[in-house]
Amino acid sequence: MLELLNGDNFRELLEHIDSGIQVVDNRGIIVYCNKRVAYLDHLNKDRAVGRHILEIYPSLDHKTSTILKVLESGKPIIDHLQTFVNYNGNRITTINTTLPIRVRGRIKGAVEISRDITQVKNLSERIVDLEAELIGDPGGDTPGRKISNRAVYSFMDIIGHNRDMLELKSLAFKASRTTSPVMVYGETGTGKELFVHAIHNASPRSRKPFIAQNCAALPATLLEGILFGTVKGSFTGADNRPGLFELASGGTLFLDEIDSMPIELQAKLLRVLQDGCVRRIGDAGTVYVDVRVIAATSTIPMDAVRSGSLREDLYYRLNVVSLRMPLLRERKDDIPLLIDHFIDMYNRTMGKAVTGISPKVREMFYSYSWPGNVRELQHVIEGAMNMIESPVITPDNLPQSFKEYFKNDITLKGYGPSLNQTLEQVERDMILSALGVSDMNITKAAQILDIPRQTLQYKMLKHNIK
Repeated sequence: MLELLNGDNFRELLEHIDSGIQVVDNRGIIVYCNKRVAYLDHLNKDRAVGRHILEIYPSLDHKTSTILKVLESGKPIIDHLQTFVNYNGNRITTINTTLPIRVRGRIKGAVEISRDITQVKNLSERIVDLEAELIGDPGGDTPGRKISNRAVYSFMDIIGHNRDMLELKSLAFKASRTTSPVMVYGETGTGKELFVHAIHNASPRSRKPFIAQNCAALPATLLEGILFGTVKGSFTGADNRPGLFELASGGTLFLDEIDSMPIELQAKLLRVLQDGCVRRIGDAGTVYVDVRVIAATSTIPMDAVRSGSLREDLYYRLNVVSLRMPLLRERKDDIPLLIDHFIDMYNRTMGKAVTGISPKVREMFYSYSWPGNVRELQHVIEGAMNMIESPVITPDNLPQSFKEYFKNDITLKGYGPSLNQTLEQVERDMILSALGVSDMNITKAAQILDIPRQTLQYKMLKHNIK
């Protein structure tokens, strides 16, 4: 066993890995642990090596220790959630991957790689507890304080008179009157969450809970418990705890970055959407919930389906109402309204008296492609408002990172369109040409352009090709 760890370079590598690494022999005796394990478990490495694993972790036993399970079964355990009390009495939660070590077919020991998620788990559970306290825990005996609204924005907060935006607001408002699932998609900064809040606030569920969860923010094993709840003993350290579906019952559950949810968890989500019943982890029974689910993604949903990050059956179940958020560069006629809105907002919060932007800044704003969309415009205005000493925002007031873009931009020097503008025009011309050749048949045009039909439809919307 020890000869596996004798290389100096190998040991040095293990010492600097951010995950905890522990090696035991076939009796469960610790033969190695790196600095991360020692820090995580408050261990003295010299005192830990040579001791049995259960001596160091007294809260575990042969049934709950992943290392001892692997030594007994010879089978690896991947991404297992484990909560234990360490040698100093501290409660620790890790995600463990434990692998058997075989020499000539015989198990000689096991190696465990642990990722500490104690703070993430504690914070997530604290948020769930606060939700339960505010809206009333449906699984508890103590009623919480009922709240009338958790969503902040309404349709009045959505700025824009662009035709596409007005049509989108109209569609979203109609959707708010129903209970059907909604899929909102668009690039970062386009205002997806704004629309989700507005749909909830305009719905008959507006006085019921609104709960949001980013599916990319938590490890898969933790996300399942947060969404669906747990029962005591379902895994080491688990308590009776309702999930977000139970807490959101009667209201709306917003699942952001749905395509980041693990595929196996998507299957469980699909069953909840179809049956309306939730089963907590480790529970034999189910609980009926009445929850409207709104999902969001930063990618085109069908692209996520094709890439395998979103189940096709879940996509069709969620995509009852589809809302595509337009990019800011597609609605530049809204830029003056947005500028006035953000200037007015920061005038109030910063105690300023800014009246507008200079013609040069306006030219820069209209020629810029805004990859960060409305959020980027807001941050640029906020940055300028921090620097300004006069009533009008000039190029000198703009954030340095924004001005860097224009240092070599030929658009403002009068030499012709920028690269982004040229590429956009070429793309539009190619689409029009393919549609002309195919007699306006979208499927044939997509084949000519060698792109998916859904992608072509998206690009037609982007270029306002009817």
